[in-house]
Amino acid sequence: MIEMNQNHSSDDNNRFTTITEISGEPAPKEQISRLEERYHWAAEICKDKDVVELACGAGPGLGLLQKVSKSFVAGDISEKLVDHCKSVYGDRVDVQILDAMKLPFKAKSKDVILIFEALYYLPDAKAFFAEVNRVLRPGGKLLIVSANKDLYDFNPSPFSVRYYGTRELKALADETGFETRLYGGTPVGDVSIRQRVLRPIKKIAVDYNLMPKTMKGKELLKRIVFGEMEKLPKEIAYGHSHLGHLTVISPYEADEAHKVLYFEGTKTNA
Repeated sequence: MIEMNQNHSSDDNNRFTTITEISGEPAPKEQISRLEERYHWAAEICKDKDVVELACGAGPGLGLLQKVSKSFVAGDISEKLVDHCKSVYGDRVDVQILDAMKLPFKAKSKDVILIFEALYYLPDAKAFFAEVNRVLRPGGKLLIVSANKDLYDFNPSPFSVRYYGTRELKALADETGFETRLYGGTPVGDVSIRQRVLRPIKKIAVDYNLMPKTMKGKELLKRIVFGEMEKLPKEIAYGHSHLGHLTVISPYEADEAHKVLYFEGTKTNA
């Protein structure tokens, strides 16, 4: 889930296991649906390509991406999360300790690099974009999925550095040689009545720093907001597409209609 500079200690890197959901833990149906959506979106782009997933966390989509890619490497800065992924996939998937700020790949050697729900933990997003540009071949893709900071009841993660909305992602892409396409996922208008009723209360809790920081506290809050929970899958199954749920959105104005932002950056320089 998290990629940080490897100058941090092992303990610093492994602290992110405290906010990373692991397979078998309870989660709302909406959260599981979002997992499926993002990996099926990526799978369509990764077909027959040389692919890297950074900040892979517990790795629910690794088997799916391995299945469709020409070659596939996954990594996280947390040794504990890498070990977890290896326990799930064994030799099926190449999982390594990877630093997103300094990738161990040759220039112009990969076609797709993806980072889901982790850009906001990086110490320098512009430097990350530049490093990805170095590794990608001309026409290669950088895929990002991120929580939408422009929602009025947005709740940042405890260890986040900076969140990037539609306009900030566009600016980063322009500065580092990427063409931008943006999509919105999980429309706010489609969420349950329970969630809509509780949004003002959530906003107050965020403003007064009352949101839970531990996984146990978050689980209780999710049960209150979402209701019924299911177990997070170890591995997302291939073949059930959610791509119809994504909507093209403008990179020139803040989006307040979707919970999740999808960024597709295409490398434009040689």
